[in-house]
Amino acid sequence: MVIDREDTAGTALLLAAAPVGKGRLIDAVGVLPALAAVPPGALTGTDAATLVELADPLDPQAVLTRLRAAVATPGPLSLYVTGQLHLDHRQQLVHLALARTSPSTLRYTALPWHWIAGELRLRRPGTTTVVVDLVADDQAWRRLAAGPGLPALCHGARVYGRVVPPPPRRAIASPDYLKACAAIWRSGARPSLAALHEQVVAQISAEPGATLGALVFAADFPPAHVPGQVPGLVPPLSGPPLSVPAPAPVPAPGEPSGRSAGTAVPPARQETGADPLPAVLAAAESGRHDEAAAAAAAWEQHAHRTHGSGSPQAIHWLEVRADLARLAGDPAASCRLWMVAAEARLTRRQTSDDPEVEGAVDRAHHQWEQLRDADTARALAPALIALRRRVPGRQRGALQVLQRRLERWHDSSEGVTG
Repeated sequence: MVIDREDTAGTALLLAAAPVGKGRLIDAVGVLPALAAVPPGALTGTDAATLVELADPLDPQAVLTRLRAAVATPGPLSLYVTGQLHLDHRQQLVHLALARTSPSTLRYTALPWHWIAGELRLRRPGTTTVVVDLVADDQAWRRLAAGPGLPALCHGARVYGRVVPPPPRRAIASPDYLKACAAIWRSGARPSLAALHEQVVAQISAEPGATLGALVFAADFPPAHVPGQVPGLVPPLSGPPLSVPAPAPVPAPGEPSGRSAGTAVPPARQETGADPLPAVLAAAESGRHDEAAAAAAAWEQHAHRTHGSGSPQAIHWLEVRADLARLAGDPAASCRLWMVAAEARLTRRQTSDDPEVEGAVDRAHHQWEQLRDADTARALAPALIALRRRVPGRQRGALQVLQRRLERWHDSSEGVTG
């Protein structure tokens, strides 16, 4: 597979999971030996790659931890998922079944697909590929067949693969789509992902006993589209880019309200067209948070295409996404995005005492302090502490305050308030 060959190393995460016993609908792990025999670089479209394999994992939180580690890597990320999908009756959400999943324990033992989508939202647009070979139970199948499908849930990523309906009673489906991909890669061929997808679909469709009516996905980094969105929210595929202002500042850790952390970047003069930011913020302020986040990510991707990775325009939209997560009441996502923005500015050789860098770290710290879930706080703390050591900020003792609060998290099994 060729995915815009890059010099940086990529990461391939292989997730194969299905319930043990009679609830199994697909032999998910059966494809792992074939994929493991493929050179890792073929899986990511890079010259070098790290391969991470999760075979029949038991705990959704453990899978989420591994996924977050993969999402945090700087290079291209390719996520390969094979398994079975079920619908949570209570919340009507699609879940990926894990080894201990049963109908009565689905909400506690399966991986919600929106967890995967939520983590992928944090990736820089245009750097993530999702390849799926899944079987859905009856209810999940009806939900996916009636809606936009999984690509709509994998925001900002290219999505290829298929979802098939449940096999006949007592039959076990086979991940033939991924097996065919692996066979082509092992032959030494490296077609583009789009060409590979067409070849594989034609091949498995022609085989005897092929599953009919499969949902086939081939989405190559389209701009996110939300029905009913405000005109101007989503950028054009081509045309001159816009310079946009930075998001509104938020208070630094421990600062009284009314004082802002860091210095907001003044809006640059637009070269042409209308500024899309007011429409994006209006969508968020009216409660259409998913629409606003999708539009901001699309504009960030537009900035990457026109100005390049790490450009001021791309970082501005990354910071917009961070502040939109704050407005949506998602401090964990906001914290992660502000940390990514700070790292991006440091990569641009901005100094650790640059107000823009300090502001990004202060905002990440502030969002971390809003967390009420101990596991999430502890998971984010190491990266934030490392960043705070590099960027102490202008508030004396910020690192010590962070470390003391982390100690309180470790001493408590519940949320810490105040």
